[in-house]
Amino acid sequence: MSSSLPGHRDLPASQYDLKTYYGRVQHAIGITDPSTLFAGKSGLENAKQLVTDYKTGKIQDMNKDLWKAKKIVDSTLHPDTGEPVFLPFRMSCFVLSNLIVTAGMLQPGLSTAGVVGWQIANQSLNVAVNSANANKSSPMTTETLAKSYAVAVTASCSVALGLNAMVPRLKVSVSTRNILQRLVPFAAVATAGALNAYLMRRGEIVSGIDIRPVLSEEERKKLEAEGKSERDAPILGRSQKAAKIAVYETAASRVFNNSPIMIIPALALYHIEKKQAWYRELMQKEWVKSRPVVAKSIPIGINLGLITVTAFAALPLALAVFPQQQEISAESLEPEFHGKGGADGKVWFNRGL
Repeated sequence: MSSSLPGHRDLPASQYDLKTYYGRVQHAIGITDPSTLFAGKSGLENAKQLVTDYKTGKIQDMNKDLWKAKKIVDSTLHPDTGEPVFLPFRMSCFVLSNLIVTAGMLQPGLSTAGVVGWQIANQSLNVAVNSANANKSSPMTTETLAKSYAVAVTASCSVALGLNAMVPRLKVSVSTRNILQRLVPFAAVATAGALNAYLMRRGEIVSGIDIRPVLSEEERKKLEAEGKSERDAPILGRSQKAAKIAVYETAASRVFNNSPIMIIPALALYHIEKKQAWYRELMQKEWVKSRPVVAKSIPIGINLGLITVTAFAALPLALAVFPQQQEISAESLEPEFHGKGGADGKVWFNRGL
């Protein structure tokens, strides 16, 4: 992110008030904006240069171009390492990457092998996204990564196969059973998504994550005068309690993100199929009925469209529930941090996405 670039002046954290949920939603819309994916290497370098010019004093005030450059930098670079996150695993590509897996899981009449295969693909993507966007002050070992991946895949496949076997046996109406069958893939995704986030980052809970004091305006100006930025403030140590907050909140945000995607498109598609005359007329047309592939593709296409719209709307809403750069009272952490807080007795840490 911008804080990792050269210069002693810190850019404003956002155009919006990150202390409010609405402000964080507006900020998250920028981080998840797919248009930033088209910046390319040259666009990123230009954005980094603009941000560096501000941080080194060559540009004095924020302007439209600088805000755009900051959005590209913030959506591309990892806040801990300053290195670009691999494009498919960025939050700005999260919905697009997941649509490929979603399309696979929506195929009708999947065999057991198909269900397992697509759940493995989904969890592989989740592992990559969680690992790429995690707090990097406590990196996972390859062994821990492999174990966490195996548990997440096992959990998602167990939920998907178990629900697929259970739903047909339920003593409910045909319409209710049809709705439940549509929810099975996403129930597996929601359950395993939260578990995946926890498993991939539980190493942080063991070793803790870096804690820094929140600086007052006077302290920031003093650092600037010394040619330093807020990131140069001393690390107070590693906190396991802060790590728990970071990991649990990230896992919860995955549930918040998956829940509307799991429910809204399935119910909307069921309503379209049962209540909308235009859909029934379309499916009764001779050219559709004579082409089984087309007949199967139409509801899948509509469902995928509904999922796309819901996913783009849900992601910033879910990411904004908890602040990414989290401030907390030092007194609420381990005794070693008591009395060491900065402004208002607070410290901060990067929660990760």
